[in-house]
Amino acid sequence: MDINQVTTFLGWCTLINMAVLVFSATFLFIFNDFVINTHSKLTGVSISALPTLYFSYMTNYKLCIFMFNLVPYMALTLMA
Repeated sequence: MDINQVTTFLGWCTLINMAVLVFSATFLFIFNDFVINTHSKLTGVSISALPTLYFSYMTNYKLCIFMFNLVPYMALTLMA
């Protein structure tokens, strides 16, 4: 695997992960009540705690995308 293949791979990983993040944020925004009620029934977590957990999940997911996909992609792009 050469540097161009790794750069392309990280670019696609970044794009796919950002699409998942946008999809999940949109889904949570549009179907907020349905998602909260479903997760509350499935997990037993209180309805008042779920929005904080969703925000924490999306924040951590976005940070992981930046650290493990976007930053290495940008570094390899600058190197090439």
